[in-house]
Amino acid sequence: MNQPPSSNASSNSTPPSPTSKKSQQSAPVTPRRHNDQDRFASVRFEDILNEIYTLCKDQYGCRYLQRKLEEQKDDQRDIIFEKVFPHFVELMTDPFGNYLCQKLMEHCTDDQRTLIVEQVSHDMVNISLNMHGTRAVQKMIEFITLPEQIDRVVVALAPNVVTLIKDLNGNHVIQRCLHRLSSDNKQFIYNAVSTNCVEVATHRHGCCVLQRCIDYSAENQKAQLVTEIINHALTLVQDPFGNYVVQYVLDLGDANFSDLLIRRFIGHVGSLSVQKFSSNVMEKCIRVAEADTRRHLIEEMANRARLEKLLRDSYANYVVQTALDYAEPTQRAKLVDCIRPLLPAIRNTPYGKRIQGKINREQQRQHQQQQPHHPQQSFPEGGLPMGYLAPWMAGANSEAGGTAGANDMAFFSPFQSPAAFGGSVPFSVFHNH
Repeated sequence: MNQPPSSNASSNSTPPSPTSKKSQQSAPVTPRRHNDQDRFASVRFEDILNEIYTLCKDQYGCRYLQRKLEEQKDDQRDIIFEKVFPHFVELMTDPFGNYLCQKLMEHCTDDQRTLIVEQVSHDMVNISLNMHGTRAVQKMIEFITLPEQIDRVVVALAPNVVTLIKDLNGNHVIQRCLHRLSSDNKQFIYNAVSTNCVEVATHRHGCCVLQRCIDYSAENQKAQLVTEIINHALTLVQDPFGNYVVQYVLDLGDANFSDLLIRRFIGHVGSLSVQKFSSNVMEKCIRVAEADTRRHLIEEMANRARLEKLLRDSYANYVVQTALDYAEPTQRAKLVDCIRPLLPAIRNTPYGKRIQGKINREQQRQHQQQQPHHPQQSFPEGGLPMGYLAPWMAGANSEAGGTAGANDMAFFSPFQSPAAFGGSVPFSVFHNH
């Protein structure tokens, strides 16, 4: 016969605690990540001399070596350089090693830096294209100072400037050269960009680098670039990225550049206005153009057949609106005369309403200017423009059936003396009745 379970058995039926031996066996313990970092807290530099290359590829080992470089002890720096130098190209593209390479470039001597530049010069382009290597190369460019170092870098990068500019990582190396090198030393970039202007300007990264080229240029280098941009303006203005380069030149505010650039578009206003990217540029051209050039641009639109096409276009109608804002009075009147018969067809569209509003405001302004102007009469301080005299104040004249008596109120000059009213009769002045 089965016996009921004892109280001791029931007490053992409770689930085991998390700290029980069974649970410890079933759940393996994961080592804490900070343990790897803690193991370098008390490590002596002398004890890891033969492990430096291996530590370069370890997250915490690399940090340990960087701290040793920051201590600025020459003997430690020289030992790290000696162990790392043969592997410098490899470590520059390593996820952790590249940080030690950057730190070493910062703290090493000029002679050591020259050796590093010579070591990596043959692989500098490939390193620059790498997501980790690009940072190390930028740091190298930041700290090179000797002519032989700079010459090595220029020779290494010059044949592949366009390739680097169009790359997600490499373009930052070229921008660092623009920022750090002298005008003469970075001329190789301006030569490459000028020769390949369209290819660079119409690229996602290239259009940004070209703008930075203008920012960091000397006057002759700026003229070199802008001349090429002007020569290819019609192509660039229609490109999703090239149009930003054209606008950047217009924003320089140099009339010598902008007027030559804008005149490239004369004869093409209609076709450029109906395109998404070039229409923005046409608006800016109308705003910043010289007066004579602006007249040429707007004159191309002052044609009823062409205006009808532009007004119905979702992009070109904005160009027409800008033309109305910036045209001279005679040209604006000509535009309005061409637009007015076309308004009923576009009246219910959002841009049609805006154009209608512009024309209405212009008509109101002209109407106000045509109204005759009546100058306001001035009076001495404290005086009144006119007054009225009650009949009882008119004295004998009103009883005699004079002018004041024939009317309910008698007009008088407020500056007339009381003697005119008999002298003894008080009077009041009523005005604005």
